[in-house]
Amino acid sequence: MRNVTLILDDGTRFHGQSFGYEKPVAGEVVFNTAMTGYPESLTDPSYAGQLMTLTYPLVGNYGVPPFTFGTDGIPHFMEGDHIYAEAIIVSDYSENFSHWNAVESLGDWLKREHIPGITGIDTRALTKALREHGVMMGRIVFDNEELRMKNEEFPSYGEINYVDRVSCKDIIVYAGDKSKKFSVDTPKEELNAQLDSSFFIPHSSLKKVVLVDCGVKANILRCLIKRGVEVIRVPWDYDFNGLEYDGLFISNGPGDPDTCDATVQNIRKAMQNEKLPIFGICMGNQLLSKTGGAKIYKLKYGHRSHNQPVRQVGTPRCFITSQNHGYAVDNNTLGADWEPLFVNMNDGSNEGIRHKRNPWFSAQFHPEACSGPTDTEFLFDEFVKLL
Repeated sequence: MRNVTLILDDGTRFHGQSFGYEKPVAGEVVFNTAMTGYPESLTDPSYAGQLMTLTYPLVGNYGVPPFTFGTDGIPHFMEGDHIYAEAIIVSDYSENFSHWNAVESLGDWLKREHIPGITGIDTRALTKALREHGVMMGRIVFDNEELRMKNEEFPSYGEINYVDRVSCKDIIVYAGDKSKKFSVDTPKEELNAQLDSSFFIPHSSLKKVVLVDCGVKANILRCLIKRGVEVIRVPWDYDFNGLEYDGLFISNGPGDPDTCDATVQNIRKAMQNEKLPIFGICMGNQLLSKTGGAKIYKLKYGHRSHNQPVRQVGTPRCFITSQNHGYAVDNNTLGADWEPLFVNMNDGSNEGIRHKRNPWFSAQFHPEACSGPTDTEFLFDEFVKLL
């Protein structure tokens, strides 16, 4: 294995060996404490622009499942159509793997998708540094590349609109086990007529949900489709007002929500219909909160794990949740018509909001998990009941 170095923007260096694709990269260094789920995490668009550190010491022992897709174009076992993380950093990489659904090693997959992987790093020390200092920008360099890269400036994670990079570019409609694409330039009158036709299956009775794709995970699509709704997936900055639909869903996504003002403005227009059900997850929680006047702040090191405890406000109900976010909603800045729905039991940060009168709510965690606990998947049922 070739020697490789992780250099944080405070000058700290961690030395290891490469087991993935050999190319220098830079990004925000974050850590995830989940014990499993590296195929799902690597393909989660929310990790775009980040160097993902896994704190669980042994990684790769169950290999990688096949990258296959259903007839609707949704991957069977992954959360996106390719790896979105810039790199993966682990303590001990297992070349040997064993799992009933594995078809290749993690290292071979990384090489095929041109993603660096580092092993031999003291991930405990790295995580401790990130907890004390906060997340930092970092770069991965190979020995003969360091002189060329040492004078380059670190990119600024918060200034890049990663949502624009990962969002779909077309309108994609899912119904049953099929899907169909439309250009964003399609006139809304023509699109509405197409959606009312039975080009999938006779589905005139299906409720229609517009899903604003800020970097949506595949399991969110699966959770909606299996509940019998037609999903109209649109790009993050597409003005969906004028389409005929029954509910609005705002997805997860990477980066700073303040770069998504176009989405916020479109949500505000949709809110003129006070009876329209709205549900947001992760980035969707932050964007819905912004429409309610709230401010967003960056967490010191974020929430990325399968074991984040949250409590439903006003009740004794607690849930263990899967999370992946670096920003949070300031509860104190929510408008008078809004209130917190969930709160994080570790640090007291916001984990969801709801409107006091209208059918609008959100969760900062991932009810669809994948990977992770599915204790809160009932939130999809609550949303579908409102349609």
